[in-house]
Amino acid sequence: MLLKSCCIYSTGVLSILILIAGISLVLSNVFPLFLQSMVKREVVLKNDTEAFEAWKNPPPPVYMQFYFFNLTNPLEMLDGEKPAVVQIGPYTYREYRPMEQVDFMDNGTKVAAVNTKTYIFQRNMSRGPESDLIRTGNVPAMTVMEKFKNHPVMANLISSYMKSLGEGLFTTRTVGELLWGYEDGLLKALKVLDPELDDVFGLFYKTNATNDGDYVFFTGQQDYKDFARVDTWNGESSVQWWTTDECNMINGTNGASFHPVINKSETLYMFSSDLCRSLYALYVDDVSVKGIPGYRFVPPSKVFADLTVNPENAGFCVPAGNCLGSGLLNVSACKQGAPIIMSSPHFYQADEKFVLDVVGMNPKKEQHQTTIDINPLTGIILQAAKRLQVNVYVEKMSTFSQTGNVRTVVLPVVYINESVVIDDESVKKLRVIVAEKNVVENIPFMFIGLGILLGAVFMVLMCRQKVPQSTASERQPLLRS
Repeated sequence: MLLKSCCIYSTGVLSILILIAGISLVLSNVFPLFLQSMVKREVVLKNDTEAFEAWKNPPPPVYMQFYFFNLTNPLEMLDGEKPAVVQIGPYTYREYRPMEQVDFMDNGTKVAAVNTKTYIFQRNMSRGPESDLIRTGNVPAMTVMEKFKNHPVMANLISSYMKSLGEGLFTTRTVGELLWGYEDGLLKALKVLDPELDDVFGLFYKTNATNDGDYVFFTGQQDYKDFARVDTWNGESSVQWWTTDECNMINGTNGASFHPVINKSETLYMFSSDLCRSLYALYVDDVSVKGIPGYRFVPPSKVFADLTVNPENAGFCVPAGNCLGSGLLNVSACKQGAPIIMSSPHFYQADEKFVLDVVGMNPKKEQHQTTIDINPLTGIILQAAKRLQVNVYVEKMSTFSQTGNVRTVVLPVVYINESVVIDDESVKKLRVIVAEKNVVENIPFMFIGLGILLGAVFMVLMCRQKVPQSTASERQPLLRS
């Protein structure tokens, strides 16, 4: 009987101890922190690691889709009417983007590389062939006119030459020419005056099978948050196109990789050579991609807001003080003077004025927002879509009759959707990591469950324990009358 009682009470004490241990483990967060420390040590850019191989040659297929805006009323636009455009696309390319010329530096804390990108046309994923014709703004002519509009003599000479060539404010070219380049008659003539001038123009001329510059990245060896962060680009730690030091800063990664152990309150910084600036994204929602949990990060509207909304953006107004409005970025300073304006597709999150100025604009969050879905533990991108629109600034110039009575407008040329979804092989590896994470994180709750179970067993045994029967004499009253 004594041994039985000892076992019962031991069960009760053990249940309390296990319960306390489980609660302590939950409150101290020991197991999740242990798992995170392991991941931080593993996700480093160094030879023979999975993180390095995935960074050097990303396994998921990346696709670049181009949607052109075909101008349907060029003559009416020259008479002062609103431009009317029709979206045509997609024209899809498979993008290959390996890191090349990789060279480790500073005892493995930094790595130099170039990100070579090659685009292969995918006819089966496209609306039509690259020979499809598109009518749009004549960007080379607009660039030349913008450069010489305040020089009447040169402007008259150029205007006369444009008339002899039949060049105007608009042009009709094939998809392939607009993207990858064509010889322009006006630029060819001006090359006589300036031999260094390139007489070939294309929106993405010299970007196929080439790289966007020399990068030096941090490897994350000293601090996990520095994983793949850009240290310098083309030998500089900042750019020189904007009017404030803050706007010229190079922050974050190149947008293709992120550090592990990401929380919802973080701000993810990225440097985009396409936009000639750094930007950031904030957490907006939990997502699941192919069964893998992730956090969705999105650049807030504040990133491209006018200085009246976000004073920190004053430096992006070029020339200084010349602000176009929210949702637009004038990148002419880094595009050889071409009057190129960047925005989100269909002027999503831009001032309503720009949407109303062009017939055919229909901004939709689901189709036109830039999104990045990241697995928070590993920092691996599960799904992403970078969506940008290339526009050209059109205005009437008294020195060029080619501009007619055109109204000042930001004319859409093409919008880009660069997207990626994690491949199935990477999903298999991530599922193992996610399963291990779930097991490790649930160990404290297993302790709590076991403690509750033993406590229940203890209560049952206590209730079922037999109370000793009293004798007849013990049942007699102590006092007799």
